[in-house]
Order: sequence, then C-alpha cells, then structure tokens
Amino acid sequence: MTLYRLIGLAAAAAVLGWGCARMPGAQTAAAGDATPRLTLYTRLGGQPAIAAVVDDFVTNVAADSRINGRFANTNVPRLKVLLVEQVCQATGGPCAYTGRDMRSAHAGMGITDAEFNALVEDLVKSLDKFQVAEPDKNELLGVLGGLKSQVVGR
Repeated sequence: MTLYRLIGLAAAAAVLGWGCARMPGAQTAAAGDATPRLTLYTRLGGQPAIAAVVDDFVTNVAADSRINGRFANTNVPRLKVLLVEQVCQATGGPCAYTGRDMRSAHAGMGITDAEFNALVEDLVKSLDKFQVAEPDKNELLGVLGGLKSQVVGR
C-alpha cells in the first residue's frame, strides 16, 4: 500500500461529500444559509500548508515501524506530489489528482485495521504539529474514517 493511495481514497470521498462551491473559494456553511464559508483548502492554508503537512506526514510514516514496511519500494517524491494533489482537490483547492483510484489500488493488499489506524495516527500527529484547527482536522479525519471499509482487507 502506498500512502498516496490511502489519501487518494479519502480525497475522492471528500470531493463527493463536501458538495459544490457556490462561489470561488467559498461554500455555504449549511443548507439555507447564504453566508459564504471558506473551503477547507483555504482554511488549511492552501497548497503550501498542505505540502508542509504532507512532508511531515510522510516522515512520520517512514519512522513508524507498524507500517513503514508497506512503503519500502515507494517513490517518495512522487508520493508527496500525489498526496498534495489529493488533499488539495479533496478540500476544494484548484488541484487535480493524477493518481490511480483507491478501490482498485488496494485490491489484494490485505490492509489491516491496525495498519489503517496507524496511518491515521501519523496524520493526526502532523495535523497537531501544524496546529490545524479541531473542526478542520475533524472534517479531514471524518473523511478518512468513512473510507476505512474501502481500504481495509482489500
């Protein structure tokens, strides 16, 4: 399993779950509420902030003995590019993800609950390090949690 594949799965669900923006750079806060709300992409700090979190996240995964073996043959520079694309796109940014779809990417890998949870823990560590606001962190993590069934055991 490559890290970008897991994040890509999360990003695909995020794009479907967060809906369409009503004006550039914003979306409404709730149904019937005309008050514009900044996209998660903007709230996170845009592409430079996402790239910084991704870089730290990949470092965390590389140091995590529970899962780093899964990434032994990974092209790390490409992984980082794809992760940034996925998170950028999924959070309402201007990027387009260019990697493989997540369902087929995880087929036959036998990813366990423990491995999935370890990856999420590594992401939380990075989000906390960069002091991502709780609502924004929870929004991103909610997407990951909802995708677990599409990744684990495939």
